[in-house]
Amino acid sequence: MQLSRRKRQGFPMDALMINRAVDEPIHRQLYRQIAAMIRERRLAPGSELPSTRALAEDLGLARNTIVAAYDQLATEGYLTNRQGARPVVIDLPVNSTDQGGKPTAVAIRRPLSRRGESLMQQPFHHGAPGRFAFHPGMPDPQNFPFGVWGRLLARRATFGADMLFGTYHVTGLPALKEAIAGYLTSARGVRCSPEQIVVTTGAQAAFDLLARLLLDPGDTVWLEEPGYYAAKATFTVAGANIVPLVVDRDGWQMSQPEISPRLIYVTPACQHPLGITMRMDQRLRLFEIAERNNSWIIEDDFDGEYRFQGRPVPAIQSMDCADRVIYVGTFAKLLFPALRLGFMVLPAALCEGIPHALSTTGQFAPLLLQAALADFIDEGHMTRHLKRMRRIYAERRKLFYELCQTELADHMTLSAAEAGIQVVASLHGSCDDRAVVQCADKLGVNASPLSKYYWSSSGNGLVLGYAACNKADSEAGIRRLRQAIEQVRTLS
Repeated sequence: MQLSRRKRQGFPMDALMINRAVDEPIHRQLYRQIAAMIRERRLAPGSELPSTRALAEDLGLARNTIVAAYDQLATEGYLTNRQGARPVVIDLPVNSTDQGGKPTAVAIRRPLSRRGESLMQQPFHHGAPGRFAFHPGMPDPQNFPFGVWGRLLARRATFGADMLFGTYHVTGLPALKEAIAGYLTSARGVRCSPEQIVVTTGAQAAFDLLARLLLDPGDTVWLEEPGYYAAKATFTVAGANIVPLVVDRDGWQMSQPEISPRLIYVTPACQHPLGITMRMDQRLRLFEIAERNNSWIIEDDFDGEYRFQGRPVPAIQSMDCADRVIYVGTFAKLLFPALRLGFMVLPAALCEGIPHALSTTGQFAPLLLQAALADFIDEGHMTRHLKRMRRIYAERRKLFYELCQTELADHMTLSAAEAGIQVVASLHGSCDDRAVVQCADKLGVNASPLSKYYWSSSGNGLVLGYAACNKADSEAGIRRLRQAIEQVRTLS
């Protein structure tokens, strides 16, 4: 009779389902179900719940279980729970998402900012694990000394508590900054001190931070076309006016732009994606234009170490007498992309305030990884690894060109790139490069369409990485790529 009276008073006792076979504690099951009844207004605002003693008796539970559930409901604001009185349901505002769990049309239409809309529309290409043929710019995973890296990382994790525990050294671990400065001076001709080095979570993070520091909406960025679409995406999202700096087989077309650029972005050591190198006359012309327009220059030296004709050319930062070049580098190609460590060499004018900017944006890299990388460089592992990979990549590059000439000469022509671990292939005829890439992806081959690197003009081809593929992988990948091209030609 007591149960019947309570049911007539409006408490849906039959709706409480206790499952003793699950891991969830019973008091949490009660809390969750009663909270849902209150949110969905199956328990009317102002109505009383059964006392803890009565509900425990009806459900065959310990009273402490009911007390724990009621206390949590009261803590979160579902009930008023006064001593000596039965709990009362609070009148909560209506939540549209509690009606069947689906948001209303008003919630769906909630707008993003213009920057947010732009961010969500930018291109990207991350590939998939285990599919290295022919991901552009992907280094070889099999020949990286992970055993050495693991020992260095474990050593630092074991003994680095005092130095690596907090958010110290936001511009970079001093030991790594010294190691990078020493490497850049000897390998790339960069003139810098450790104080000018800023360690970032990859080159893309550096571009994002530089866009915030150097650009206002409407400022002009002179950017290579074809060019690195991720850099373009960063400056586009920042609200910049992107003006193409045309690059072709003759190099950079350095005519004075109609609109003075606030910033000039170039990849002079290994143009992305064409793989050519900026000649001295073009370098001098670049400095002349930057001087005339008081422009910053971002030098993205993403792949300058891998050069297969002559010695690596010095960075243009080494020629900078006006302190206007910002040098950006990454360990993604030298070591491995998932490391997510890169760096900038800043002109002195930007160094003083950079810790404030990094602290505000949170764009500083994990100290544990930095410490292991500093050891990797200082102990000579990176130099040995780079020397070995240059030899391996040269062999793979030669094989890749030979296979393409044998198997794909009737479908495409490879460029004579001077540097880099990817090459551009021009497709013959009207074969659509995006369709080829989609078809190749279904066959397990990872490539990038050349048209993705253009925005004001057009290109039709493929950007293909060869460095991660051994002989068997290259042979299988070329056969599948040929199959993809032939399928697209058949359908077109």
